[in-house]
Amino acid sequence: CEMCSSPRPEGYRVPGGHRPDPAELQRLQREQDGTRQCQQVKERQRNFQQLLRAEEAELVPNPEPLECGICLQGVPAGRGVLLRDCLHSFCRECLRQVITFSEEPVVACPFRDVTYACGSHLQEREIRALLSPEEHARFLARGLALAERRSRNSFHCRGRDCPGWCFYEDAVNEFPCPVCGALNCLLCKAIHEGQNCRQYQDELQLRALNDAAARETRDMLQTLVQRGEAMHCPTCRIVVQKKDGCDWIRCTVCQTEICWVTKGPRWGPGGPGDTSGGCRCNVNGQRCHPRCQNCH
Repeated sequence: CEMCSSPRPEGYRVPGGHRPDPAELQRLQREQDGTRQCQQVKERQRNFQQLLRAEEAELVPNPEPLECGICLQGVPAGRGVLLRDCLHSFCRECLRQVITFSEEPVVACPFRDVTYACGSHLQEREIRALLSPEEHARFLARGLALAERRSRNSFHCRGRDCPGWCFYEDAVNEFPCPVCGALNCLLCKAIHEGQNCRQYQDELQLRALNDAAARETRDMLQTLVQRGEAMHCPTCRIVVQKKDGCDWIRCTVCQTEICWVTKGPRWGPGGPGDTSGGCRCNVNGQRCHPRCQNCH
């Protein structure tokens, strides 16, 4: 009531002949608009809270019953998984199998039909929630091993049965393995702590007379030289290997800077900066060899 502000008494009926005037019609319209706006605000708040819960959850359950596109079995509402990136739904067991047998560290959505193949991927938290801790650990290990195999600048520790490995840069010649603690030489591709490359390779030649493993390593180094995957330092003659990247390498024994393409020293007899000799790369803007990859 506009006069006493109390609610309308129960059972009150508006007289049948009553016709609201324009002012009352306007007030009634404002009340209806206010009620509708209040309902909209409450609905938005409910939607927002539902969105927050869905975002915080590792898996989003399917809101409606579905037929799994993999096993073609019916899945009740809430028993399957709605993928976040593409909104395709499958049963949990089928998705778990897809992850388990995936050969890639990034698992693609398995949705396929005659005209379309989904290009989205499962999120990491979805993968983690669908697998057991043991299965997830195997999945991560498989992805790491694949990354190591596919990377050109990866090196696996030479320690016996050691799983440690790293990515390296051109300026790095040693890899202290964080798993077994061994110090790996990236130029010799071996562990020879306490020795430089020359001492190690000289000892390898002596051991090769009676040691089958040493003989195998020596033959491997000779094969790499013959195939052009390793070379003798032009100064001290130890075997060195290019790790990847540019064609500049430095001998760890005599510190000679070497051009991998020409197989000779980078500088003249005066050392770094002496362009009177060496490969003379980039002198007058000319590369030392058409295939040179920045030995300077």
